Amino acid sequence: MTVVDDALTPAELVSELDRYIIGQHEAKRAVAIAIRNRWRRRQLPDELRDEVLPKNIIMIGPTGVGKTEIARRLAQLVKAPFIKVEASKYTEVGYVGRDVESIIRDLVAVSISLVKEESRQEVAQKARAQAEGRLVDLILAYRAPGNDTEQGVTIEGIEIDGQELTQKDVQRLRESRARERVEAAGTHEAVMAQLRSGQLEELEIEYQAAAARQMPHFEVFSNAGVEQMGVDFQELLDRVMPSGPQRTTRLRVSEARPMLEQEAADSLIDQERVTRDALERVTQNGIVFLDELDKIAGPHAKQGPDVSREGVQRDLLPIVEGSSVNTRYGIINTDHILFIAAGAFHVSKPSDLIPELQGRFPIRVELSSLSEEDFVRILTEPENALTRQYTALLATEGVDLAFTEDGIAEIAQISAQVNRSAQNIGARRLATVLEKILEDISFDAPGLSGERRVIDQPLVRERLKDILADEDLSRYIL
Repeated sequence: MTVVDDALTPAELVSELDRYIIGQHEAKRAVAIAIRNRWRRRQLPDELRDEVLPKNIIMIGPTGVGKTEIARRLAQLVKAPFIKVEASKYTEVGYVGRDVESIIRDLVAVSISLVKEESRQEVAQKARAQAEGRLVDLILAYRAPGNDTEQGVTIEGIEIDGQELTQKDVQRLRESRARERVEAAGTHEAVMAQLRSGQLEELEIEYQAAAARQMPHFEVFSNAGVEQMGVDFQELLDRVMPSGPQRTTRLRVSEARPMLEQEAADSLIDQERVTRDALERVTQNGIVFLDELDKIAGPHAKQGPDVSREGVQRDLLPIVEGSSVNTRYGIINTDHILFIAAGAFHVSKPSDLIPELQGRFPIRVELSSLSEEDFVRILTEPENALTRQYTALLATEGVDLAFTEDGIAEIAQISAQVNRSAQNIGARRLATVLEKILEDISFDAPGLSGERRVIDQPLVRERLKDILADEDLSRYIL
């Protein structure tokens, strides 16, 4: 089984989360303890290990305060399969919407992709060597139709009879020069040396790949998903339909290399081991982030939409408390999957959930609304701060963008003000305000190469004064 890095201490986990998320210390502590408990459970003797169940968490707080980001970053830190779903999409008036067991099937698919990518990294060096060997074979085997050389043409001059070469002409000449080097080298070892030195990147080769199979069109009318019906249609088609014919494509070496490396890596990977490790990782380390839980909570009713909401709760209950779910890769036991639920709970409250589901979320943490000071920190401290993102984006156009302290303070003050006067959307308001401030610079950036633009308090006020003066307008735009 691939090792999962959940041996970090709670303090180390919180410290890592602090690099990307401002505040919300209680929520960070709660998830850090939950992850550490997984490591602790693995140290227990076998007879006790299976009896220790995860303590699921409900995060309560308005939108944009970091609930999803905490769970997502946590999963990345410990390399755990992670999926975010909205509880509300399983609800329709009068009947249950999408099958809730599809949550676990989607989590398995995420885990398969995660483990497969890690396995590719493990064999990357061997795959690269195999791909290079195949590339050399393809280079030596390929002979371009017609005469590749042009009399009296040199790529250094970039001219033919006084006329400037087009990009296509330059590409053709580069390919011709690379072909000449190959023919001069002759031997497999010499061509390999040229390939590794980057001299043959523009060379064209013929690459054969199986043509995509034409999938027949059909529909399944069932409340259960195709996987729940126990049918793997891809495997069935592989058996009854022949593979597509080999299709020859002409590609440059630089384009063919990643395709050949991936093919080589896939051939080196033990697919059965990937599946086995992925299923183990789901059952022991999977994390499901169940958002908008408050949307399916409400007072009990005998008819109307509340019946549908309560039905979803009852369908979720067996998944959360532990059950077996059939997937195309095998049966998944959900006993030790960690569920982190979240919701604003403005109208409803956690006690409006059915008692059985409440009992399966013993840990509840409240996330606080973000203040003006928090906005200043969000704009300056995290490694992925919006100010750093915009600075890097405009630097690609040669524009030197700088934010002053008073400019950042003004952006934070305006964002907090709009959140108070309109709907509170938390830190997401910063992106809206920044987009409006930088709109002209972003539009004109291709013509501003080499120039410096400073975002200070006067500029922020100038860009937003008309919008802030009209409360109705600010509600629409900011």
